[in-house]
Amino acid sequence: MNTFPDTWLIGDIQGCCAPLRALLAHPDIGSDPHARLWFAGDLVNRGPQSLEALRTIAGLGERAVTVLGNHDLHLIAVYAGIRKQGQSDTLTDILDAPDVDDLIDWLRHRPLAHYEQGHLLVHAGVPAAWSVEKTLNLAAEVQDALRGKDWRRHLANMFGNEPRAWADTLRGEQRQRYIVNALTRMRMCAENGELNFSHKGPPEKRDGLMPWFELPDRGAAGATVVFGHWSALGLHMTPHVIGLDTGCVWGRQLTAVRLHDRKLVQISCAGQGRQESGSKQASQEQRQRIGPSQCARPSCASASPGSTAARIRP
Repeated sequence: MNTFPDTWLIGDIQGCCAPLRALLAHPDIGSDPHARLWFAGDLVNRGPQSLEALRTIAGLGERAVTVLGNHDLHLIAVYAGIRKQGQSDTLTDILDAPDVDDLIDWLRHRPLAHYEQGHLLVHAGVPAAWSVEKTLNLAAEVQDALRGKDWRRHLANMFGNEPRAWADTLRGEQRQRYIVNALTRMRMCAENGELNFSHKGPPEKRDGLMPWFELPDRGAAGATVVFGHWSALGLHMTPHVIGLDTGCVWGRQLTAVRLHDRKLVQISCAGQGRQESGSKQASQEQRQRIGPSQCARPSCASASPGSTAARIRP
């Protein structure tokens, strides 16, 4: 029997506020005012309503647990004058908002990792060398830097691709940069665990690489890692991994999974922001999968019209 309030694990929003509101109003979620909502990061950017999405999630108060994603950190850096907006960014409504200072302060105080009920929430992934405890401790190092008075200086040094391999001897900005990249940008890795940032497609196209969650001897393997970030992976559920980015900003679905029984709710994101080519979209429709022993009965899924049913992986 579940003794905790229902907890829903929610994938990347990326400024798609209309699907977010539809998800929060879904009967399985909206009927419980005590339900907790875990967001896997990337609340903003690329979608049409970044400001409203950020206000909506911040307005949930203590019901919402949100980890920082790479787009969230990018927003903070643009606000601070550290980075410039790109052509596909949709952050101007936030930057011009009268409450922008409060919103950035709220976002800057979000964690990079959260652990509860045997589930570790991050935006992108967890290096094989890190245990749950180590992940939380290293995340806290960056969190403290982002929440301190000198946060702009620390943040300015967190962007870049090097170093790609973890070592306990890393110090200073290199240490912080690796922690940020691992928790907010990682997808594929070399067999030795070295991060690869060029591969953003489906994991089957390996090129000598493997998904971070398939590396052997993972230190956090005893926990279930919940993450987003990888829309080309799609919905991915195995006993110890839940991947939630189902490409809402690409017009596919916004996904929520209930923690205690993995009930699935999906909302159509048709018409949101960016569009994929037909071949890429068709590939994504084959991408959603549920691993062995996971709930795949019709009673376990409550998907909105236009959503793609998850398939059982052989």
